[in-house]
Amino acid sequence: MTKILTQNFDKITAPTSVEEYESFSGYAGLKKAMTLATDEVLEEINTALLRGRGGAAFPMGRKWGQFVSSESDVKYIVCNGDEGEPGTFKDGMLLDKTPLAIIEGMTIAAWISGAHEGYILIRGEYRAKQDHFNEALENARKANYLGKAICGHPDFNFDIKIISGAGAYICGESSALVNTIMGKTGRPRVKPPHLAEVGLYLKPTLINNVESYSNVPYILREGGQKFLDLGTADGGGTKIISLTGHIKHPGNYEVELGTPLHEILYSQEYGGGSATGRPLKFIHFGGQSGPIGAVSRLEDTLYSYDGLWDANLAIGSGAIVVMDDSVSVIDYLVEVARFFRDESCGKCTPCRIGSLRILEMLERFAAHDVAPGELETFEKMCANVRQLSLCGLGQSIPVSMTSALKDFPEEFAACVNENLEKVEVAW
Repeated sequence: MTKILTQNFDKITAPTSVEEYESFSGYAGLKKAMTLATDEVLEEINTALLRGRGGAAFPMGRKWGQFVSSESDVKYIVCNGDEGEPGTFKDGMLLDKTPLAIIEGMTIAAWISGAHEGYILIRGEYRAKQDHFNEALENARKANYLGKAICGHPDFNFDIKIISGAGAYICGESSALVNTIMGKTGRPRVKPPHLAEVGLYLKPTLINNVESYSNVPYILREGGQKFLDLGTADGGGTKIISLTGHIKHPGNYEVELGTPLHEILYSQEYGGGSATGRPLKFIHFGGQSGPIGAVSRLEDTLYSYDGLWDANLAIGSGAIVVMDDSVSVIDYLVEVARFFRDESCGKCTPCRIGSLRILEMLERFAAHDVAPGELETFEKMCANVRQLSLCGLGQSIPVSMTSALKDFPEEFAACVNENLEKVEVAW
C-alpha cells in the first residue's frame, strides 16, 4: 500500500523542524507551485481529483477555482482543525506529526489566490496540539516560508494565526467556523452567498480541513495524475481512516481509496477482525452524522466514494465505528440522538426541537413503548428534520436512523407493542 501523509511517520523525530521536513521533500510542492501559472496549479489539483477530506467530499479543484476567481483585494485562507466528529481522530494525528505539511498546503493556496492572511481553528481540547502547531509556524517564519517575501518573492506575503475553538460540534460547519474566528457565536448562516464570495469579514474565504491541505504539497510535487492513480476514478489518493469499536486493532490507518472494506475490517494489516470473538454486525461510517450499514451486505464493497455511495453509505470524515452482534441498533441510536440533542446550536426550530423529539421516540423504542403506526410517525419526523434544518448538522441528524431502518427493520418492528394505542406526539 502506498502512503502519502503517513509514509515518514516512523522516521520523524522533530515534527516542527523545517530542516527535517525539507529532508522528506517538504516545501518542494510550494517551490514548484511558484514556478507555475495559477491555472497550471489548479489543473494539477483538478487532475488529482482530491475531494475534501472533512466529510462533504466536494472536489477541491473546483472549490479552489471558484475562490481564485472571486474578485477582491482581500482574501482569507482558513483551515478547519476542529475535528468534532465522534469516532474521528486523524486530524489530531496530522497536527502532531506533520504540521508543516498543513502549513505548506495553506501557503500554496495563498500563492495562487493572492491571500495574505490565514487562520486555523483548532479545537480547544487540543491545547497541546495548538502549542505544537504554533512552534511549527514560528519555525516556518524563521525559514522564510511564512511572513514577508516568502522564498525571496517580494510580493508574496502570507501568515497564519491559530484560533482556539470552544468545543462546540457545530463550529465544524464552515459558516459557524467563520463566525467563531470573528468572535461571534458559533452558529451557521444561510447560504448563498457562499464563503468563496462572502466569508470571513465579508471577504472571499477558502476553507478546507487539515487532511485536505496536507495532500496538496504531494500533488504539486509528484503531479495530479500520480495522486489520482493511487485512488479510483471517482476520487484520487489515499484516505486516513479512524477505526474503532469492536475491532482488534483500533487506530488511524492510511488506505488507498478503492481498498476492499472486507480487507480493512479483517486483515491483520488493518482491523484484524472482531475483538470480542462475536460476529461483526454493523458499521457507522463518517462519525455520528454518517450512515449505518450491516456488515453482512458489505462483503464486496470497496472503500471508495462511489463504492460507498452505491451502497447508500459515505466516507464522510473517515470514521469507521464497528459494532458486534451484542449491540442493539436501537440502543446505539439512542446514544447518537443524545449527542445531537446536546450539540444542536438551537438556531433553527427543526433541529432544536426535532433532535429532542427524535431522542424521545428512540428511547420509547428502546423501552418497547411504541404503539402500532408510530414507526411511520418516526420516519416522517426524521424526514422533516432532514429537509427543514438550516445547516448540515440538523440535516444529518436522521442519517444514521434512516439507514439503520433500511438494514435492520426487524429491530424497530420488534419494539412495537401491539397492546398500546398510538399516541399523537407534538413535534
